Amino acid sequence: MFGNKNNTILKKNNDFDFSAMNKIGDGTSINGDINSNGDIRVDGKIVGTINCKGKLILGPSGSVQGDIVCANAEISGSVKGNINVVELLNLKSTANVNGEIATGKLSIEPGANFSGSCVMGAVVKDINNNAEQRKSEKVA
Repeated sequence: MFGNKNNTILKKNNDFDFSAMNKIGDGTSINGDINSNGDIRVDGKIVGTINCKGKLILGPSGSVQGDIVCANAEISGSVKGNINVVELLNLKSTANVNGEIATGKLSIEPGANFSGSCVMGAVVKDINNNAEQRKSEKVA
């Protein structure tokens, strides 16, 4: 009556549904690394690494001091660190990025500020695979 089977938080096998959007609001500050299997929207301040298997949206008031690794990203705020995006990185007109970018595709709106270098194309997927492999070797 109040929802359908597709909108439930718990699936039949009791795994969490990662399709939900994680939100860090304006005025919130987090010191530490963030790992997510879903999407993330940041309007606050993050000091640390963001590792997101979904899409990262950094709002105009949002800032990240650290590295970002994700599938897709839309940046409207400020980033001081390296950005590694598997598919599409979209820098909006209010974006201010200072760091290295590795991405499959890059879109930059007029007015966006970017200081650093950029690597695009198939090479990025190899970089991601190597980074994941190094991470798993450290854990083992």
